Amino acid sequence: MSEEFAEIWRMGLRSRGFVIGGVITLLFVALAAVALVWTPYPVEEIVVARRFQGISSAHWLGTDQFGRDLVSLLMAGAVNSVAVAIVAVGLGVGIGVPLGAIAAARLGWLDEILMRANDFAFAFPALLSAVMITALAGPGAINSIIAIGIFNIPVFARLTRGAALVVWQREFILAARVAGKGPVRISVEHILPNISSVLIVQITIQFALAILAEAGLSYLGLGTQPPQPSWGKMLNEAQTLMFLAPQLAVFPGLAIALTVLGLNLFGDGLRDVLDPRLRRER
Repeated sequence: MSEEFAEIWRMGLRSRGFVIGGVITLLFVALAAVALVWTPYPVEEIVVARRFQGISSAHWLGTDQFGRDLVSLLMAGAVNSVAVAIVAVGLGVGIGVPLGAIAAARLGWLDEILMRANDFAFAFPALLSAVMITALAGPGAINSIIAIGIFNIPVFARLTRGAALVVWQREFILAARVAGKGPVRISVEHILPNISSVLIVQITIQFALAILAEAGLSYLGLGTQPPQPSWGKMLNEAQTLMFLAPQLAVFPGLAIALTVLGLNLFGDGLRDVLDPRLRRER
């Protein structure tokens, strides 16, 4: 196992996307971790006298229309993005993966019911789900998490089912059946470990999509609500101030773009590193 890990690590260091994406992702996570205990200024501190200040030693990226420090807002917004993405993707993995594994193990009417339910869920993207949930329960971060999580469930269910069906046809699965192992035990001991690399790559991709979806929902006023900071909310507040203070839109936009780019690069590099066929080609 240690030799295999060392080989994967060496492959990763030779992958430009893996390295660049990993560095950006680590910086993003580190920024959110630091913001949990420290920000240059209190996030909710409003000082009208210092509104619209430019970049300086006191305020590294300037201040907004309320005199709040932009660096502090971006750091706190990173915490919100990470929290929403982790819970939403975790919801998708926790429900979607078992459903997909069950569908692959129990072909027939149960598989048909689960897959048709997935098709129904796919008909309601995260934004539309958030609009419906907001109409019933009101806007907020919890509702955006639920909406994004619901959208992630069929993604992981379909991926798990497709990957698991391939593994179910392998010879060692037949040997496990002959040994008297049931579908549940085979799924846990053999199927899921053999498709874990596929799931890990998809998790990084869905993590990036969840951050993008959360920013979009907050921009529309359906996600995180004031006074909690959010990158999408910062963009919404800056849209009428583009000519007066363009940095209010530029920096949150760059934060979203760089984070999503880093996660996508990391996911693509991770796929290349974890795919045994690509490892053999190299």
